[in-house]
Parts: sequence; structure tokens; C-alpha cells
Amino acid sequence: MTETVTISLDAMGGDNGAEIVIDGAALALERQPDSRFIFYGDEAIVAPLLDQNPKLKAVSTLEHTDVAVKMDDKPSQALRAGRWKSSMWRSIQAVRDNEADVCISAGNTGALMAMSKFCLRTMVGIERPAIAALWPTVRGQSIVLDVGATIGADTKQLVDFAVMGEAMARALFGVERPTVGLLNIGVEEVKGIEEVKDAGQILRESDLPIRYHGFVEGDDLGKGTVDVVVTEGFAGNIALKTAEGTARQIAEYLRMAMQRTFFAKIGYLFARDAFQTLREKMDPRKVNGGVFLGLNGIVIKSHGSTDAEGFASAIALGHKMAKNRLVAKIADDLSQYAHAVALDSVGEAKAGAA
Repeated sequence: MTETVTISLDAMGGDNGAEIVIDGAALALERQPDSRFIFYGDEAIVAPLLDQNPKLKAVSTLEHTDVAVKMDDKPSQALRAGRWKSSMWRSIQAVRDNEADVCISAGNTGALMAMSKFCLRTMVGIERPAIAALWPTVRGQSIVLDVGATIGADTKQLVDFAVMGEAMARALFGVERPTVGLLNIGVEEVKGIEEVKDAGQILRESDLPIRYHGFVEGDDLGKGTVDVVVTEGFAGNIALKTAEGTARQIAEYLRMAMQRTFFAKIGYLFARDAFQTLREKMDPRKVNGGVFLGLNGIVIKSHGSTDAEGFASAIALGHKMAKNRLVAKIADDLSQYAHAVALDSVGEAKAGAA
């Protein structure tokens, strides 16, 4: 990895237009000055915005594209003839062709995943990629995956998610042996569906660089009981959306309570610093960005409705993943796991023959 991190950006993705992408990149450059950017989008729209940010323009390249994937396009539509000319495809292709270290888009999630799988391909041994999200906890942050890519994962896929999640935790948190838990309806080993119980047994007996905690429940997400929470995409996506909605609900409750009476307003003035700290902890923009794990390259999905601050957070996440060689760490751990499985199979075969 070179000292400079090159980031390809889909300038046309998202709900709020190219301005958010440009402003987010400008913020990111202030915080990660060793970054350079390749913007893919309509030159007539993007170029004037870059002209307003001379520092950003000095470390950026603009590649004109005629096509933009719409937010309501189906993944199959995104892969049809002509879409390979789109800003989304070109930004992913830059990673494939080693022109960029990471791709970031706020565009259509399904289209981004379909294009990423088609362009980058999945890593050896991975059947389906996962989307990993950062989760604010009382201890700091955890990683939760999958939050929407694979619905109804089987035992092998859950183990794969654990391997990829722990590699991301080592790259992001600097933890040598991250703690990993499987999301379940109870912590008892007899509870849950067979796929989850079987995955737990495999992880318990593995020689991977993890500390398998066991089963965790929904309330463990906020507690930060483990560094990595593994689940399938249906449950993970519901948990993510529920947490985001609850954060907004609590924030609204606090706002209404502080405006309810004159004395409540006075109390707010005295506790303003505390409320500001709480607001920052609950700000979803600070943890914006879902990492597509299991691909031969780093792709990050930003929330489509985020602002410049949120997009800058997604860029910061991608920058750190690239700096810490996320893909190489995942490949190493997958190879280690596959080797261990092969040795177990040989041992079982010899035992059976005897």
C-alpha cells in the first residue's frame, strides 16, 4: 500500500446530489490529508463544484460519465448494457484496475452490490458478501454483519461472516483477537435455529485469531458485549433500522421535554454540554458507511440521504480500511480457516479408515 490512499467516488449517487459528495470529500481531505480522489460523474455538474474547492481539486481527477444509476433502479437494470458506463460502475472498476484503493457510493444499494459482485468478484471460499456496519455502544463501537446483503444465511456463511468481521475489527480497532458473538434469541447453547447453533460449534473449536464469546442477544448490541456481532441480513437490517429509529425517537423526546416548561429550558442551559455530548454519541452520521466484505476490493455504501459530514465519515472509514489492508487480512484468515477445515477432514478420514 502506498502512503497516499486513492479513493474513487460515485459523484452521482445518493438523494442529495453531487454537492454532498464534493463537500464530504473536502471535509475528509482536511482530516485525512494523505488522500487523493477520483470523481466519476457528469462533468457539467461536478466540475463547477470542484472549482469552488481549489484544495480538493488539486488532489483530484474528474472522469466524465454520461450515465447515473437511479435510486429506484433494480439491480438487474443496473447491470444491463450501457450501465457499465455509469458513475457507479466506473468507480468500482477503478478498484478492480488498481487505480483506486477503495470505492464509495451513496447510490442504490442493490445496484451497488450487484455491480460490485460482478466487477470485483467474491474472494476464494466466499459464497456471498456481507454488509458490515459500525455500531455505537457504551464501550465505543462494535461491528455488526450482515445488515442486509444475505437473507437467511446458512452455517458456512455465518462462519464466513465471523471470519470477515474479525478481520475488519483487527483492521479498524487494532485488536489482535477480537471477541465475536452470534446474535440469537438467547445465550443458552440449546436455543436458536440449527444454522446458528452449528456455526457456534465451529467457531468454538476453530483456531482463528478470535475469542468466540458465544451467543449474544439484542440488548448486547448497545452494551458492546463483543467486538463483532454476526447475524444474517434480515435480522441485521431490522436491528439496524430499529436502532436508527430509536435514536431519532429519543432525540425527539429530549427536544420536546426540554421545551416543555420554563424551568426545563433553564435546566437545558445548565446541562447543554452534556446534551451536546449525547447528541454526538447518537449522531448516525458519525458511523455512516456499510463495508461490503468478501469482495476482491473495498466498496463502501454511504447512506443515500446523508449530508457532507456523513459522507466524510464514510470516506474516513474507507481510508482506514485501505490503510490497514483489510482485503489482505480477510484473505489471510480465510486461508487459515480453509487449511484448518482441510486438516480436520483428513483427520476424520483417517479415523474412519482405522
